[in-house]
Amino acid sequence: MAVFTRTTKNLIIKIDEFFDNIDLGILVFREGIKSYLNKDMESFQRHLQKVDTLESNADKLQREIENDMITHSILPQHRAEVAQLIDELDEIIDGVKSTLHEIDIEIPEIPEELNNDIIRLAEASASAAEELVPAARAYFKAPFTVREKLLKVYYFESETDKISFNLKKKIFHESRELDLAHKAHLRYIIHHIENISDLAQKAADLLSGMAIKIVM
Repeated sequence: MAVFTRTTKNLIIKIDEFFDNIDLGILVFREGIKSYLNKDMESFQRHLQKVDTLESNADKLQREIENDMITHSILPQHRAEVAQLIDELDEIIDGVKSTLHEIDIEIPEIPEELNNDIIRLAEASASAAEELVPAARAYFKAPFTVREKLLKVYYFESETDKISFNLKKKIFHESRELDLAHKAHLRYIIHHIENISDLAQKAADLLSGMAIKIVM
């Protein structure tokens, strides 16, 4: 069953543009974390500005998509779920922006020996969100492929949890030179980074249910 009732080129273009902004936001998140760990603050600030622009574009497109759907370009029984899916994806880029801004404001002192672990965490968390985007695109074009594409989202979300758990154990059990306040601050930053994968999983759960309904 198709989601759209007739050719709605403008709405489809806006949805694709929205997904593009989410995709780019995830890439900026990855590179922004690396820039901070490499102490390249000029590059970090550029990524911060990029994510602000992408998040603003995504919000604008979200409003336009929701308004366009009201014009009956999309089957009524799908409107609410599509609007919720767009909202869940928007939460991801909001989370990306929030994480980079928290780092910019708080300037956490990350011991160099934890850099590789933080990068692995950011990569896994970003990958969960990154794999969500093609699955969301597929919902509008080939919904029968959605569930297969979502497998990678769940895989990377699980990997993020494992990396986060081991990293926190390393900080609290092995990093004896760090005081408790410093450890707690690192845990807070880790939570922000891993939260991107949690948001991706939440959207994946919604998308999985939507795909089941549309292919029945």
